[in-house]
Amino acid sequence: MVRVVHNINEANCVTHSGTMHADEVFATAFLELYLKDVSVYRTKSVDSTNISDDILVYDIGRGKYDHHQEDALKRDKGITYSSFGLLFKEFGKDFLSKQNNIKYIDEVFNGIDKDLVEGIDADDNGFFPKIEANYKVKTVSNIIKMFNPSYDSFEDESTQFIKAVSLAKEILLEEVIYINGKVLSDKEVSKILDKMEDNSKYLILEEYLPYEDSVLSSTKTDSLLFVAFPSNRGGFAIKVLPKSSTDRTARLPFPEEWAGKEGEELERISGISGLNFCHTGRFIVNCRDMSCVLQVLNLLCK
Repeated sequence: MVRVVHNINEANCVTHSGTMHADEVFATAFLELYLKDVSVYRTKSVDSTNISDDILVYDIGRGKYDHHQEDALKRDKGITYSSFGLLFKEFGKDFLSKQNNIKYIDEVFNGIDKDLVEGIDADDNGFFPKIEANYKVKTVSNIIKMFNPSYDSFEDESTQFIKAVSLAKEILLEEVIYINGKVLSDKEVSKILDKMEDNSKYLILEEYLPYEDSVLSSTKTDSLLFVAFPSNRGGFAIKVLPKSSTDRTARLPFPEEWAGKEGEELERISGISGLNFCHTGRFIVNCRDMSCVLQVLNLLCK
């Protein structure tokens, strides 16, 4: 449980008031998950040297969990840790060790840090990504900023802060589950890749596993073009592989004449019975059965 208190003597956590940002919002959400009960005092200024040791002060006061001082801790990449990153660095592994079903603590910790925490650290410290898109891309930091009281809305600052923390908490919980699953699946995919023949052009999985990061980081998969797996919509899916984790261009897209087609029309155009659907983006198809999967792969991987 988390609540905002208006007397520092009632608090076990202290952070800044005013405009909220993703770093102290996620820091508060993390502390709620870690400590279970958070009473946070939000203030414009604080002298962290005069506060009891049992009170966590973050994103304010230029203490251990602040990042506004000149000697603020930096990551190896040069990105300054935010309050969230500092707290997760300090308590993240202990938090994960107390969760059920997390076997690989260090790997899950590193995965969460890279997948979520580092980006929030970067955004809060002015390390903005270069995004080339003709539409607006909203980051998790942008979404948290929306919870600040809007002009002429009469929204209460403390109420909005709690709402933002609640969202951040749900994201964190799902992130832990997601990364833990990814760590486990990466190990399974690695075993599969070890058994794969050299210069294979496709990979068929017996069950769906989050495979892409492991496949793209392997030195054995440069020749791979497609991955097939059972679809949660029925039948089997075949997906193209991108050139790399940074270049999402397909190594080999599905034929242009298949794009957006389905059912009997797609079967007629392709000459393959059971080919149910091809996305307009030409990156995924759905097959009725394994016979269809093999026909598609053998056609395209000649």
